[in-house]
Amino acid sequence: MRIIGLTGGVGMGKTTVSEYLKTRYKLPILDADVYARAAVEPDSPILSRLAERYGPEILLPTGALNRSRLGDILFNDAAERRWIEQQIHPYVRHQMTTDLHRLVDQGCPTVVLVIPLLFEAGLTDLVTEIWVVSASQQQQIERLKQRDRLNLNQIQARIASQMPITAKIAEADVVLDNSSSSEALFQQVDQALMGRD
Repeated sequence: MRIIGLTGGVGMGKTTVSEYLKTRYKLPILDADVYARAAVEPDSPILSRLAERYGPEILLPTGALNRSRLGDILFNDAAERRWIEQQIHPYVRHQMTTDLHRLVDQGCPTVVLVIPLLFEAGLTDLVTEIWVVSASQQQQIERLKQRDRLNLNQIQARIASQMPITAKIAEADVVLDNSSSSEALFQQVDQALMGRD
C-alpha cells in the first residue's frame, strides 16, 4: 500500500495538491487539520483543558473555540505551543490511524495523509513516502496575506513555528515546486503519482 505524507510550509499549496489528488484521481484524503478541528469541538475534553488553562477568553460566547485567541498563544509562545500540541497531536494520530486502518482493510492501494506538521509531530512512521510542497517565502507571505488576512508579524510567527522548508525538502521523497502555475504544479503531481506505478 502506498501512503503519501503530504506536507510543506504554511500557505505553500498543500490544499491545492490534496484537492487535485481527490478530484482528479479519487484518492482518499486524511487531513490532520480536520482531525485537529474535531479535537477541540465544543464540550470536548481537549477544549475543556484549554479553557481550564487559558480561561474563558479562549471560548466564543457559543462555547466554541476562539481560534484567533488560540492562534495568538500558539504562534507567540513556544512553551505553550508545545503544551497545546501535546493535547491535540495524540488525538489526531489516533483518529488518523483508525481511519487509515479502515482504508487498508478496504484494500485502498493509495491514501494521502495531509499533515502540515508531519515532521514536527513525529508522524513520519505513518507514511511510505513524503511529498513536500514548496514555494518562495515571498509567495508564501503573499498567499497568507490574501487567504488568512494576516499581517506580516502574524505571518512570520506562523512560518517561524514550523520546521524550515529547506529541512523538509531534505527529507522529501518528492518535492513539488508551487512557485509558478497550477498547471505546472499538477504536472509534477501527475509525474510523482505515476512515477511509482
